[in-house]
Amino acid sequence: MKCPYCQAHDSRVVDSRVSDEQSWVRRRRECVSCQKRFTTYERVELTPLIVVKKDRVREEFNRDKVRRGVVRACEKRPITLDQMEQLVDDVEREIRAEFEREVPSSEVGERVMSALKALDGVAYVRFASVYREFRDVESFAKEVLALLHTRGEGKVAAQGEQESEDEHL
Repeated sequence: MKCPYCQAHDSRVVDSRVSDEQSWVRRRRECVSCQKRFTTYERVELTPLIVVKKDRVREEFNRDKVRRGVVRACEKRPITLDQMEQLVDDVEREIRAEFEREVPSSEVGERVMSALKALDGVAYVRFASVYREFRDVESFAKEVLALLHTRGEGKVAAQGEQESEDEHL
């Protein structure tokens, strides 16, 4: 393994840990040349999963792309990196279990949105606003109201709207 600090090719493993799901191994390494430590992750290489986009373009599933979208949606939210990584792991595992070779991009997006919805409403709406390409405030508001309804908060929001309408009359 190449050292990220001095680019030397020789390092030794100091510690290894298997993930809870045993899907990857975390290795703590020390460079033999500069003695600095760094972490690597090993995961099983699976058969390529192809994502079919809306315009029918096909590209290989890229968990880093999913992770970047999740991290962006969760910015400044009380969500740990471990929770985000677990979410990405869960989505990838679900998709690989259900789809053998190809998966529609809409399926990936919907699974991420579903997981974010359960984790954090704000992160969900942020992701949905990009994924569903909201064009105006009304689309955004409609999604937020739908989220409030699913969480049982819709009654409060609906009452607030009714009171606001009554005031205008």
